[in-house]
Amino acid sequence: MYTFVCDLNDLTAIPALVTKIIAEHGSIDILVNNAGINLKKEFTEVTDEEFQKILLTNVTAVFALSREVVKCMLDKKIGGSIINISSMASQYGIPKVIAYSASKSAIEGMTRAMAVELSPTGIRVNCIAPGFIATDMSAKALNNDPERKNKVMNRTPMGHLGDPADIGDAAFFLAGVQSAYVTGIILPVDGGNSIGF
Repeated sequence: MYTFVCDLNDLTAIPALVTKIIAEHGSIDILVNNAGINLKKEFTEVTDEEFQKILLTNVTAVFALSREVVKCMLDKKIGGSIINISSMASQYGIPKVIAYSASKSAIEGMTRAMAVELSPTGIRVNCIAPGFIATDMSAKALNNDPERKNKVMNRTPMGHLGDPADIGDAAFFLAGVQSAYVTGIILPVDGGNSIGF
């Protein structure tokens, strides 16, 4: 396993990161855009700077990294798979996460546009929309808000939070040959939350 560290908010560092990976490993076949941050705050209290910070990490960095990786994929003529990570926050309105919701809605639109433009070159682009997964981020959002946590659980037919491995398994599927004819989809992995009542 190899690790490269990069602050994706430093957009100028992204091309050098991709160049370094290619120099050491020859190509990039799969990209999972998983970096993301959240902000839980009343709509009227969110500052312009806070809104822009969420968009920088969750949207602009995804675009910039994808662009650089796609250049490599096109140059090497290897095709590839790009997997973006969205959220249930893009599927329906959730209070107090306006910037996060906007960013994840943008990711879904980007996924479709990228898929239409890039799929003819052999580069598939898909998106996973996780429901409520047992992570530090969801714990921060839910554990101090019993009303919100109860609402989440009551509308999730499977009756429990997902495991991070559930998202990993979905990404593995979308990255591999089993999904060779799949592009441009938004795949909810949410225990049925998006269709719950």
